[in-house]
Amino acid sequence: MNEIFRDRSEAGRRLAARLADLRAEDVVVLGLPRGGVPVAAEVAAALGAPLDVIVVRKLGVPFQQEVAMGAIGEDGTRLLDLDLISRLGITSAQVHAVEQKERDTLEARIALLRAVRDRVDLTGRTAVVVDDGIATGATASVACQVARALGAHRVIVAAPVGGQDAGRRVQGADEVICLVQPPAFQGVGAHYQDFGPTSEAEVVDLLEAARRRVAGAR
Repeated sequence: MNEIFRDRSEAGRRLAARLADLRAEDVVVLGLPRGGVPVAAEVAAALGAPLDVIVVRKLGVPFQQEVAMGAIGEDGTRLLDLDLISRLGITSAQVHAVEQKERDTLEARIALLRAVRDRVDLTGRTAVVVDDGIATGATASVACQVARALGAHRVIVAAPVGGQDAGRRVQGADEVICLVQPPAFQGVGAHYQDFGPTSEAEVVDLLEAARRRVAGAR
């Protein structure tokens, strides 16, 4: 029987309970915009940790966008599933076209989210990368690359739900934690009653609220 979360906030609170032991570590929680940020905000609040984002974008197969053939992230990071691309006969030109479109979206999102706040320093710290679910693992893998490049000592990927092979799909993490891993995983949204889109404004508001919380705790 598939377990259902009411919404991303409830999923975040339940994920935070699983991660409670991390309160003893020097943690930064990193949400993957947009849907991962409401989950990450609950985790960061429960752990008393700073909240930031790593901006990533899935590269969808041109004729089946929900299937990832790779992902891109901040600072030029890029991951391609070359085996899938070869098997599906996707051309270099098609990959480039998808990547260019997603890169434009990614850069616009970075400009919005970094306009008024500096990135939280990850040097020597534990980075907890949080999304609302792990499907292909492509975006989480790219986020791990970014966190490592920014100096994270340890990288944990955490999500409320994922397939039973989530740990294998995510590359570059020291640990992958999923609360629910159903044997017949049908996609992340199937495990939420409310899986409506998260807006850019909500992401900005959650980051600002977390910044005020951390500042008030000093």
